[in-house]
This record gives sequence, C-alpha cells and structure tokens, in this order.
Amino acid sequence: MIVTFTDFGREGPYLGQMEAVLAHRAPLSRVIHLQSDAPAFRPRAAAYLLQALLAPFPPGCVFLCVVDPGVGTARRPLMLRAGAHWFVGPDNGLLLPAACSQGAMEARVLRWEPPFLSQSFHGRDLFAPVAAMLANGESVPGDPVQPDALQGWDWPAALWEVIYVDAYGNAMTGIPANSLSDAVVLNLADEHIPYRRVFGEVGPGVPFWYRNSIGLVEIAVNQGSAAERLGLEVGSPVGCAG
Repeated sequence: MIVTFTDFGREGPYLGQMEAVLAHRAPLSRVIHLQSDAPAFRPRAAAYLLQALLAPFPPGCVFLCVVDPGVGTARRPLMLRAGAHWFVGPDNGLLLPAACSQGAMEARVLRWEPPFLSQSFHGRDLFAPVAAMLANGESVPGDPVQPDALQGWDWPAALWEVIYVDAYGNAMTGIPANSLSDAVVLNLADEHIPYRRVFGEVGPGVPFWYRNSIGLVEIAVNQGSAAERLGLEVGSPVGCAG
C-alpha cells in the first residue's frame, strides 16, 4: 500500500492531484491518506508525528511524505529504504525519525526526473511517481548518501514541544510516553499539569497529561480544549516541573 502524509489539507486540489498520479501509475496499490493536516510548514514537528503513526502498518508500505516549505530550492529529494518500508520525500528531516525507527536504512538522492517538474509541486510531479514505481517493484535511479549526511540525523529522541493540535484541542507532544513516569508534572503556560490515565479521572475543564494511543505524551482538558485553555499551538515549549 501507498501511505500519504502531507500538510495539504482536504480542501483544494492538491491531495486529489497527487492521488490521481498514484492511481494512474500504480492502479493495483491501495492508497491510504494517513494524514493531510500535518503541521504546515513544520517538517520537524511533522517528523516526530509521522514516527509515532507507523505502528499499524504492515511490512512493505511506501510512505509518500510531503511537508516541504523548501520545495524548488536546493534541498534534495530522497528515497529511503528502512526496515521493510520505503519513505519518499524531501531532505528536510521529515523522513528521518520514522526511517531510523525501522532499523537498517539505505538512503538515496533521487536521480529520476519526470517529463514535467513544476517548481512548486514536487509532491505531485516527483514524489508521487517515485512512490508509485516503488510500490510496483520498479527500480528508481538514485545516488547513495550516508544517513548521517541527511537533515535531521542529529535531532533528539524526544522533542519537548507541541507537535500537533487535534480537532478537540488536545495537544500532542514529541515526547515518547514511556520516557516519563506517572509522577512527572509538566509545566505549560505557567501551569503545573499532572498525569492522569484517562479523561474520566479529572473533572470537566481540568488539564492533565496522559499517554495517548500512539505512544506520545499528550496534553488535554476534560470536555474542553487544552489549546484554548493553555494557549498552545505547534511549537509551544513543554517544561517539566517535577
């Protein structure tokens, strides 16, 4: 299957145009739109989110990932073979945490070029055709590059920031949930936020942190919006009070 992860949004033509390329070039592959509202223009935040979302996918997927504010510049186009998966996208750190979590990795800078390559939509014109070719089992030309030469190689295992705010106003962080004990109290917006296992363990309107379903520390408010209550957005720092 081909799995897309983008900041395109559902509105507008962009996701549909990319999907059309996949349907044309790899008609037998199932396309799953994992996320279309990844943190816009924020490849680092999106990278930690992508890493946490890999668990349900079976071996052999091609992840087509486009959060690419540097499109059209000198940033390199990549395809990474990591574990049993392929990752296709820009060399801006977006792919690295996810790929590194899969084990041994082979990195290549794409040499394949389409007949037409726009300056502003490599997701449609370059990355989608390459993802389709990989899903078909085709060979794609590329120049080997050492993983430690890629953007994001030196990023930390945990990102102590908000990386995504969902429709409920819950704020996911880049902190692995298993790295904190229940006794840890977080500090956000000058408030101390304790751990609770589930929403029902606090009263309405009370903020807390919990271990979410994809293994990240998440800040929430029972029956309310943590983003509004605490003034949180992507990039907001998360501190530790104890």
